[in-house]
Amino acid sequence: MIVRPSGKNIAKPQAEYDDPTIQYPYEYDELLAETEYQYEPLTYAVAALKAHFRDRDDVYAQGDMFVYYRMNDPSSVVAPDVFVVFGALGNHKRNSWLTWREGDRQPDFVLEIASESTWHWDAGGKRDIYAQIGVTEYWRFDPTGECFNPPLIGERLVNGEYRLIEVADDDDGMLRGHSDVLSLDICVRDELELRLYDPIHGEWLMYYQEAQDALQAERTAREATETEFEAKREAFRAERTAREAAERRIRELEEQLLRQQQGGSR
Repeated sequence: MIVRPSGKNIAKPQAEYDDPTIQYPYEYDELLAETEYQYEPLTYAVAALKAHFRDRDDVYAQGDMFVYYRMNDPSSVVAPDVFVVFGALGNHKRNSWLTWREGDRQPDFVLEIASESTWHWDAGGKRDIYAQIGVTEYWRFDPTGECFNPPLIGERLVNGEYRLIEVADDDDGMLRGHSDVLSLDICVRDELELRLYDPIHGEWLMYYQEAQDALQAERTAREATETEFEAKREAFRAERTAREAAERRIRELEEQLLRQQQGGSR
């Protein structure tokens, strides 16, 4: 999303009190993403990060949302494509992120998905704002390969300035960089597909449909196991019933033989 506040807003003195009468818009008349090239990695990253951090109440992951960074000044706003806040006051739903109402917490991680109309702003004015408000890691991804090369750039804030994070081809020829903030690898696979990888557990963060398919496969396997177990249990019951019936028959025959023996001895 393109939101271009004036750079002078960054240097304005912070207001001393929060004026409750000031409105902070949370709706925007632009599309979520310009094309499918931007939409797919954006929605994948947001959904994957939400799922990855779902058990942590102090981590808030969202995308295409207004982030207001100066109290009482609605013009001091950016809208990251994807962002993550650590130390959040809960991961409940919000209309927008107002840093001063969130314990002065700004995004720790931001990912912008480049397009022809946004990539200059992402690499210039928006980057300056993120540095000024203290975004620890700033990543940019080009899903078309037409805006910059390589198609993945990561930067880490050091003493108020961004320094490049190493992004290079791995042994499989995949472009890969590591986010210390997320403890995840950010990768670009074949056909410029953005994927997130968890090196601790050795697994890819999945698309929603992949997660659903995996859940269904797990459910199907569990049901098959339960069915097999039930079949074995029924077979055991049948075997036990047959054995008990055979034992009863043997006892009956033994008792019959004993009676015959006793009758013959009289």
